[in-house]
Amino acid sequence: MKIIMLGAPGAGKGTRAAVIAEHYKIPHISTGDIFRANIKEGTALGLEAKGYMDQGLLVPDELTVKILLDRVAQDDCRDGYVLDGFPRNIPQAEVLDRELDKLGDAVDYAINVDVSDEVIVDRMAGRRACLKCGATYHVKYVPPEKEGICDKCGGELVLRHDDAPETVSHRLKVYHEQTKPLIDFYEAKGVLKSVDGTGDVKNALKDIVDILG
Repeated sequence: MKIIMLGAPGAGKGTRAAVIAEHYKIPHISTGDIFRANIKEGTALGLEAKGYMDQGLLVPDELTVKILLDRVAQDDCRDGYVLDGFPRNIPQAEVLDRELDKLGDAVDYAINVDVSDEVIVDRMAGRRACLKCGATYHVKYVPPEKEGICDKCGGELVLRHDDAPETVSHRLKVYHEQTKPLIDFYEAKGVLKSVDGTGDVKNALKDIVDILG
């Protein structure tokens, strides 16, 4: 079962990807994690990607897909995987499809976590992160015991730049322009499934099992 997660920033893709991975016993693969691992290990692909990143350039889609395919070729992916963070646009999806096709493979499901922009802005504006240990909270949904103070280490809780309303609005604009078209792309292939991202995360597994079986 090879799954791609779709949805706007803050929609809860990562949370649901982790739920899917645990239930179906398949790896949750984040492209960011793959890059960091390859660079840390000094692999040929990692060094090539680092060359672009050190220049402030985007890693080419073809190289990103090579790194991804290298990861999914590992033994723990024999029964499938959940891909989180790639593709981000139609050209990347086309490269991924082309390379998977060469291997006689294909994406089984693209799961879109559906959440309105208004909910996402409210959700992310309420996030708080600890400056010391990195623990995260939400002023409305997961508040700390003491306002502005981390329960775990007593560090100061702050609103991260990535979660500020103006930053979120920009990220949503980029999403609508570049990433949202993937919904139609995968729907045309007959593999798109949608789940409500505004519901309780505790019900996320039921929603997904109802779709995937």
